[in-house]
Amino acid sequence: MDNKKYLGKIVNIKMDRPLGSKHPKHGFIYPVNYGFVPNTISGDGEELDCYLLGVFEPVEEYQGRCIAIIHRINDNDDKLVIAPVGKDYTNDAIDALVEFQERFFEHEIIR
Repeated sequence: MDNKKYLGKIVNIKMDRPLGSKHPKHGFIYPVNYGFVPNTISGDGEELDCYLLGVFEPVEEYQGRCIAIIHRINDNDDKLVIAPVGKDYTNDAIDALVEFQERFFEHEIIR
């Protein structure tokens, strides 16, 4: 599946790990809303994951723009980066905001 087709598009997402929730296995707290695009399949066989940046309260669903893709070089599980329409983040800011999870993977940000 070519995830680049999402770049710049408005995407509806659902959160399975809202901001402030605890990871079920590793115990860390999610500093951003983390969810998925319903009815998609990613490289890992699960629904396509996404980080929601720029929304500072827990949400269950959201419609935002895909501003980037985090491509994991050593893992088959890309992540979309979603933000409110009109909001953007630099690559450095994206890296800082998702470091809580992406620090364990070699990755690149695709625009």
